[in-house]
Amino acid sequence: MSTFTIFMILIIFVAFLLVMVIMVQNPKGGGLSSSFGGGGTQQLGGVKKTTDFLDKSTWTLATVLLALILLSNISIMGGTAPVEEALPQTELENTIPATDNSGTTTEDNTGDNN
Repeated sequence: MSTFTIFMILIIFVAFLLVMVIMVQNPKGGGLSSSFGGGGTQQLGGVKKTTDFLDKSTWTLATVLLALILLSNISIMGGTAPVEEALPQTELENTIPATDNSGTTTEDNTGDNN
């Protein structure tokens, strides 16, 4: 299993968790804490603090997701750097124009300057 595959599995898992945490929250301040009746007073088990936990877990999961995406990009770029193919010597000679001693270029390598 390649490094990129491991990163992709982790990215999908963290993204799923992030979606679940966001879906539990209510944008108008209700969310999970209002479901348990923790409107204005402190109830059993500290239900009012669930919004703090959900907020911190959202930011933490978002940061982890961003870091995993960047690391997966680095693993792709590090593993598949482009390699230049070396031309065979005969093709290389045909692509470089020949020069005589005066510094002017000639079109052929035979030395026949007509």
